[in-house]
Amino acid sequence: MSTPEPPQPRVLFVGGLGRSGSTLLELLLAQSADVCAVGEVVHLWERALGADERCGCGERFTACPFWRQVGEQAFGGWSAVDRDDVLALKDRVDRTRHIPRLAKGSLAPDQLADVRRYADLYTRIYRAALAVTGARVVVDSSKHASLAFALSWADDLDLRVLHLVRDSRAVAYSWGKQVRRPEVVDGEDFMPTFSPFEVSKLWTAQNAAFHLLASRAKVLRLRYEDFTADPAGTVRRLRDFSGLPDDPAALRILAGDPPNPAAEPAAPFRAHSVAGNPLRFSGGPLTVRRDEAWRDRLPRRSRAVVSLATLPLRVRYGYLGQRGSDESVERS
Repeated sequence: MSTPEPPQPRVLFVGGLGRSGSTLLELLLAQSADVCAVGEVVHLWERALGADERCGCGERFTACPFWRQVGEQAFGGWSAVDRDDVLALKDRVDRTRHIPRLAKGSLAPDQLADVRRYADLYTRIYRAALAVTGARVVVDSSKHASLAFALSWADDLDLRVLHLVRDSRAVAYSWGKQVRRPEVVDGEDFMPTFSPFEVSKLWTAQNAAFHLLASRAKVLRLRYEDFTADPAGTVRRLRDFSGLPDDPAALRILAGDPPNPAAEPAAPFRAHSVAGNPLRFSGGPLTVRRDEAWRDRLPRRSRAVVSLATLPLRVRYGYLGQRGSDESVERS
């Protein structure tokens, strides 16, 4: 009697440009037992396997029980993974310059083989993470549009994509700050910084790519500003998009949430995330509030550059440039 095939792993892929609130949103979703958050898996090959950086739980990647089990389930152990081969494959598949090719309806046989082999690496990790945790949905906050396109070619994956958008001026301000990477154990390292013009190009390219992806995958768009205005409603909306039932207990981690005498207080939770914002290392209640520091601190010249360079998509998303108009409704 043949063994039945395991069900397709379901992944909620958070896409967009970094500094848009994806780590906070991922941590909120991961408060439910049926959700497993794994961080930015796209960086696993370099930062986890290569540099043995710390998981969101605080342990080095090689010492984290969760990731050891995932490696065993997915590949028979991480030592079985040829990292150099994966990085070479990634370069052939997972780059922004490859998106026009990946967006086509068909690929040449050799290209299709590469894309599906690359997507299969992630599918194995997602399936193993679900098996280890007993969850029903994996959240991957890798954000890179090129990876999302590659995953859309997977043979055996239930892909749901959240396109997370934030005002380009806020994103530009955030990418101009120097942020230490606490996951680095030996020495000190910082996240990269980008000029306002560089951020404008990245913001436009990444967001435009997710509009293109909608022809190949299920894509839901969400503005950071709407998420921070209604975190509870956002979690419910995303659980529904992911095919999960409502779970009121998932929101007990929120600071300021009305106490429920019948419920135990939420314990501090850290997801087993391999990369992402330093917020993933914090324990205890989560505070969701909109970061508006850019309004006063982004230099006028930088603001003008970003405003002009990103104008078409800012208009489409409801960011009209005036102080009071950023609260307008999301546009399709």
